[in-house]
Amino acid sequence: MRRRDFVAFVAHAAAFGPGIALGQQSIGKVWRVAYLEPTGGALFDVFRAEMRELGYVEDKNLVIDRRNAEGKAERLPSLVSEMVARRPDVIVAVATPAIAAAQHVTSTIPIVMAPATDPVGSGFIKSLARPGGNITGVANMFGDAIGKSVELLHAIVPSAKRIAVLLSANPTHPQQYELATLAARALDLAVVRVVAPTPDDLEQAFEGVRQENCDALFVLADPIRPKIVSLAAKAKMPAIYQFSSFVNLGGLASYGPDLTPIYRKVAQYVDKIFKGANPAELPVEQPVVFEFALNLKTAATLSLTIPDNLIARADKIIE
Repeated sequence: MRRRDFVAFVAHAAAFGPGIALGQQSIGKVWRVAYLEPTGGALFDVFRAEMRELGYVEDKNLVIDRRNAEGKAERLPSLVSEMVARRPDVIVAVATPAIAAAQHVTSTIPIVMAPATDPVGSGFIKSLARPGGNITGVANMFGDAIGKSVELLHAIVPSAKRIAVLLSANPTHPQQYELATLAARALDLAVVRVVAPTPDDLEQAFEGVRQENCDALFVLADPIRPKIVSLAAKAKMPAIYQFSSFVNLGGLASYGPDLTPIYRKVAQYVDKIFKGANPAELPVEQPVVFEFALNLKTAATLSLTIPDNLIARADKIIE
């Protein structure tokens, strides 16, 4: 090939973006991602779509081995062991229980947190700026949003005096519960601790909420457990969550980071690692977009009148 033609070819390829460049760099390479989640979720599709935007096509140069523990955290260690046996290039671990399970199985395969509530306190990384091991990814800052969530719940249901806080087996929840308790006490609200380690325990947990005569519910962040929304509706219990997927399912309100850009960012971390980045040196990022979501249809069902100033502050409204 003449030099002039070769230069023209390279310029033409570059114009078509990362997909062409990736093909030139890694002809014949099929990348394998192990995707571990405590429960299923629509955000997987966000991750998959971003991988496609970055030039990865499933069954051509990408294989995603997706495993779901179906809400049973005790299954996570065996699932991640099965995936590691397939020698993935990267593990994407959704939420703290899955990240912890992956960390215990491998210290060499890169792990991308998707996301983590307290990555330093959980022992996943040394610092946000320099993770220092095989784990990097995104932190969700749910703890920082708890005070605002409790304030919003109080504004939505000003008559509430007793607030139930729902925990699971998530190891970050005891600390998050303490933050919720501090925020509630500052508003002169009583707090009731309610624990449902698995989805099978939720009905009993809601019975506890009823017996304690709670007026409202704050659900600590976890992978989606849709049953919570239906049980809250059945109990006619106003509830606030920490991300809007619950509001899409019929939950009353939520406040927390917008998870869609987080899962796009997770795909970008995977891409960087595929291209040779060292997770020990990839800074952990935090969300910059937070959203307040309201479901006015659910509010009407609960006979709640949402103040106009709250509706005006909402980033997302379902009517």
